[in-house]
Formats: sequence, structure tokens, C-alpha cells
Amino acid sequence: MPDRHTFLWLGGWFALALLVVGIDQWTKALALAHLDYGRPVALLPVLNLTLQYNEGAAFSFLSDAGGWQRWFFSAVALVASVVIAVWLARLNRDDKLLATSLSLILGGAIGNLWDRLQYGHVVDFISVHYQGWYFPTFNAADSAVTVGAALMILDAILQSRAAKE
Repeated sequence: MPDRHTFLWLGGWFALALLVVGIDQWTKALALAHLDYGRPVALLPVLNLTLQYNEGAAFSFLSDAGGWQRWFFSAVALVASVVIAVWLARLNRDDKLLATSLSLILGGAIGNLWDRLQYGHVVDFISVHYQGWYFPTFNAADSAVTVGAALMILDAILQSRAAKE
């Protein structure tokens, strides 16, 4: 049975994931309360707040598939969250960078899962653009998943280098 220190260590990583969920849901609530759907609010020359609903996955993949994708992507997020939680629980305490990345990805996955279950779509509101080019609208959960994935790649590179030395 894990000792008290293991529970505290693991609890800190789950707390980070919960913080991501909290920030994500708070910012989405603000977007829903203060933005009109599809109407951009310029913050910077390259950044708008624009309320959008995404029924698909990343970059609106399968967003017009007829409704089944809500449950499919919810199931995928739920399975991924369980796998990530188990992976996190089995990590060595020295794997702080990987634990950080997994916590960010877990929080982002749960944040978007929450939206799918509550609204039937994911609430997006951050719009980055330049001249006539627009990056797909995203949210805080998407940002956490992206940063988490980048940290996971960095961890893999660092682990590979350490193994060669």
C-alpha cells in the first residue's frame, strides 16, 4: 500500500489537473456570460475573443457528423483520463516533468469532457489570427493539453539524451 508521502505527491499532481479544470470552466463561463456567439471582440491586432461551439474534436474534426461524435469523443476523453490518471499514479517521483505534462493533459481532457456532457459541445473563445489567416478557435483546456504535449515531447528528448550519456 502506498505511503502518506506518495499520496501527497500524487495529490499535488491531481490538484494541478483540477486547477486546470477550474481555470478552464471559469474562463468558459465568462465567455458564455459576456460574449455574443460568433461576434469577435478584439484584444490585440492578432487576438480576438470569439465565442464558438465545437461539436467535433481538434480543429472541429467531425463537427458536422450528426451528433454521435459527442458520445464518441466523450468516451475517448473518459478513457484517456483514466489511462493518464493510472500512468500518473505509477510514475516515479523523479519524473516531475512528465507528471506536469500528464496533469496538464488530464485537466484539459476533463475540462472539455465536462463541456461535452453539459452542453453537447466544447466552448471555445480564443481566436488567433493574422491578416486573413485564422487559427481554429480554442480554449484554456486546449492550451493545457498543447503545453502538456509539448512538455511530454521535451521529457522524451531529455530522457533520450540522458540514456545516451
